[in-house]
Amino acid sequence: MTGRLWILLGIILAGANMRAAISSVGPLIGFIRDETGLSNGAMGWMTTIPLIGFALLSPVTPAIARRFGTERTLAASLLLMTVGIASRVVDSVPMLFIGTAGVGVAIAVSNVLLPSIVKKNFANRVGLMTGLYSMTMTLFAAFAASVSVPLAEGAGWGWRNALLVWAAMSAAGLLIWLPQAIRSRSSGAAAAAGVSAESRAGRGSNVWKSGLAWQITLFMGFQSFNFYVCVAWLPDILLSKGWSPENAGFMLSLMQLSGIPFNFLIPMIAEKLKDQKLVAALGALISLAGYAGLLSGHSAALTASVVLIGVGQGMSISLALMFIAVRARSATQAAALSGMAQSVGYALAALGPICLGMLHDASSSWTGPILAMIGSSVVMAVAGFGAGRDRYAD
Repeated sequence: MTGRLWILLGIILAGANMRAAISSVGPLIGFIRDETGLSNGAMGWMTTIPLIGFALLSPVTPAIARRFGTERTLAASLLLMTVGIASRVVDSVPMLFIGTAGVGVAIAVSNVLLPSIVKKNFANRVGLMTGLYSMTMTLFAAFAASVSVPLAEGAGWGWRNALLVWAAMSAAGLLIWLPQAIRSRSSGAAAAAGVSAESRAGRGSNVWKSGLAWQITLFMGFQSFNFYVCVAWLPDILLSKGWSPENAGFMLSLMQLSGIPFNFLIPMIAEKLKDQKLVAALGALISLAGYAGLLSGHSAALTASVVLIGVGQGMSISLALMFIAVRARSATQAAALSGMAQSVGYALAALGPICLGMLHDASSSWTGPILAMIGSSVVMAVAGFGAGRDRYAD
């Protein structure tokens, strides 16, 4: 196998690891809560802690990669992910959260470095490679969610081993990247230095003073808010409707799988339009219809609602990423806009699982959290309509 094929395999494995360790938790929250005695508010931290890691680590990762090299930094993140996943199975509540924090830091580093590695090694295939690892990320997120309960309950592994299994995949990614890290010290450091220099230059732009930039940020932020609330609590919402743990976990997978075609199709359609105001608002409103449907008690309506949520989420995340590129005049401004949207967006998303978990604890009902997601979708639709205007974030 050639060096480029090894790198391709490494990129795919890194992409596969970027969500599985998080999405595997949601369907198991009931098992973890019953064994540990933690409240829903406390369990919300299982999803919130990685998001805090995303928000805090994303801005400093280029500097770390500049110091140690891109490939070595990515390999270190996969090592940290493996250790973090393994730490969560220790019979200790503090280690459960410490391991989750390690997973969050590792994923944050991968989020930042993979685009740089793709550009460095596949400069003429950036779109294809980005689509490939994005698809892999979504597919494994859905797969992890769907098999968590069958592994824990059906196979008799228990929730700890059902989480531990994903350490094997991160360890496989580490084995692929270790030789690359050893061979690519100088070139990896040079590539990361370029990313870091662009990030420093981006800090001088005025995107933080731009109304359009804030609309993009709110659009992306509330999309992430609703997505991670669903990752954390959709299975529990369905359990409260009388669904089995297996079927509730499968619905989380269905939500993510439903969005995959729209991840690819919507940007191609949207770029041909005069502006993207209506399509952005439409994505938010489709999600809103799905959240409203969760108030129903009928199985068919709930299944349709989960599909609508997935379609709306798939449309919205692809548009949010597209806006970062097309609303910037230059690569430097795009870097600044990306940093703003992702740091603020993930900080906002981090509030979702824990706050709505606490709201459920206070009300003993999922109606309040569902209404909160409906309200956030309204804000998202308004922000998306503004972000879709054909202008730059000056």
